[in-house]
Amino acid sequence: MIRAIIFDLDGTLVQSEKLKAQAYATAVQRLRNLAEPDGRAVEAYREIVGASRDVASRHIVTRLELEPDLSPLLQEYGVAEPWEVLTAMRKQIYDSVVADPQVIRDNQWPHTVSLLRVARETYCKTGLATMSYRQEVAHVLKSLDLEKSLDVVLTREDVQRAKPDPEIYLLAATRLDVPPEECLVLEDSPNGVRAGVAAGMNVIAVATPFTMMGIHNEQVVDHAWVVHNPDRLLEVVEARIAEHNRDVH
Repeated sequence: MIRAIIFDLDGTLVQSEKLKAQAYATAVQRLRNLAEPDGRAVEAYREIVGASRDVASRHIVTRLELEPDLSPLLQEYGVAEPWEVLTAMRKQIYDSVVADPQVIRDNQWPHTVSLLRVARETYCKTGLATMSYRQEVAHVLKSLDLEKSLDVVLTREDVQRAKPDPEIYLLAATRLDVPPEECLVLEDSPNGVRAGVAAGMNVIAVATPFTMMGIHNEQVVDHAWVVHNPDRLLEVVEARIAEHNRDVH
């Protein structure tokens, strides 16, 4: 029986992955004095979407060969590695954009936010397992008035290993006091889907315009249900729960 639904945050409840990709593009624009945000940064982020902040920044530095541009700024930013400069620039830009709670509300995914509220009010425990950091997560949840809709909230600070390692989902199951096989995960990225599958959980991949190609290219669809039409999310979740409950009886 499915007794808990665990949600990812970025890209699943909120289109924050799109906003973070745009922030990276703006950071590269400023770094290289370009006329407009660098679309290559968006594509590089798309390749690593769902990973932790440090992994994403390292990937973009490598893909765009940014080290020569970032190295002279190490002292100014008080960091030791070029990728840390890019992270600081991206975070500053992103934080400035989402400081307005209305930006977060305008970029929520209504179908998953509604499902979270329905799940919490009706039939199961709910959790959040995200690679974002606690301060960012708290701001998003407050902006969407979701603080009381979750039994457990886990962030990057709570684990040693980032997705696709299953650590955060296994910890969520422990905190919820529900066996992994009785948990349903909602994810949007290949890394997130892999983490849920590796944890032995039932996984639904909510494909977004930002992650759809990655989900299919990585062949994670073999191990998860994929929802392409957000209007069908509740229907697919109910069907998945019903099928699982039949299988275990």
